[in-house]
Amino acid sequence: MIEKHIVIEDIDPVMLYGAGNAYLQIIKALYPKLRIVARDNVMRVLGDEEQMADFEENIEKLRRHVLKYNSISEEDIIDIIKGGKAKEDTTKGVVVYNISGKPIKSRSENQQKLIDAYERTDMVFAIGPAGTGKTYLSIALAVKALKEKRAKKIILSRPAVEAGEKLGFLPGDMKDKIDPYLQPLYDALEDMLPAVKLQDMMEKRIIQIAPLAFMRGRTLSDAVVILDEAQNTTTAQIRMFLTRMGWNTKMIITGDLTQVDLPKGMTSGLREAVSVLKDVEGISIVNMDERDIVRHKLVTRIVKTFSLADNSVNKQTSDKQTSDKQTS
Repeated sequence: MIEKHIVIEDIDPVMLYGAGNAYLQIIKALYPKLRIVARDNVMRVLGDEEQMADFEENIEKLRRHVLKYNSISEEDIIDIIKGGKAKEDTTKGVVVYNISGKPIKSRSENQQKLIDAYERTDMVFAIGPAGTGKTYLSIALAVKALKEKRAKKIILSRPAVEAGEKLGFLPGDMKDKIDPYLQPLYDALEDMLPAVKLQDMMEKRIIQIAPLAFMRGRTLSDAVVILDEAQNTTTAQIRMFLTRMGWNTKMIITGDLTQVDLPKGMTSGLREAVSVLKDVEGISIVNMDERDIVRHKLVTRIVKTFSLADNSVNKQTSDKQTSDKQTS
């Protein structure tokens, strides 16, 4: 008889044990010769050495299943322990699975280009209108890197620029003041990581969310770093951000050049960066359009209509300038 303590890492153990320890009871029933006691993320196991080795191997398979799929079922547990094999992944091109176990993957040609560019280069610019999945897919790629231990941390940032409205003085501490600007990033993370695990990762600074101003002076290594809403950066800000890149780091910069909220007369740093860096080796630029929008079908129509209206205004302005030159 031997005793072992098995630590369940990188997942919320409640997902493995099941509601009311229902899955734990199934595991115990499949190993009647072992005495199994689970508390938090530690399983204390007492029994035969040979069965212990088999138990330890299968618990690791179950842990990896939960880590990958963000879910597990009674059938999965029985298949892995009795059948000795994990569930086969029949869905091609999956980045990660959300907390409901649904696959997150590319849903358009340009979204797949973003995934391919991320794998191929260390810095990717994803430019496109609202609803094209730029931020969501970028965070999915970062979560995948974290789960596969290809990165030690995820750093998410946004410029704290008001979208055409004055918010005035916000109460609370610094986190309370900046959280409204960063909420879309929290929303994406909450869809991909169990709440308990996400909270733990944020407390341990494995996942960091901060406004762009907090990036100054840092060197960001062993990380996936995402700058969202980059169209609202100034030239100085985006240069500062891009030069934070350290060893073993990937950067994804997302933005929509049709929704610049900077004060009138200020040039978008994203626009300049894309123009200047487009031919630099190791940098990819992926352009998305209304065909990549994955929100409500009305969003596609709205973006397309505004785009046509903008083109019409730009043409009228150009025609007037040409006419004025000819007149003078």
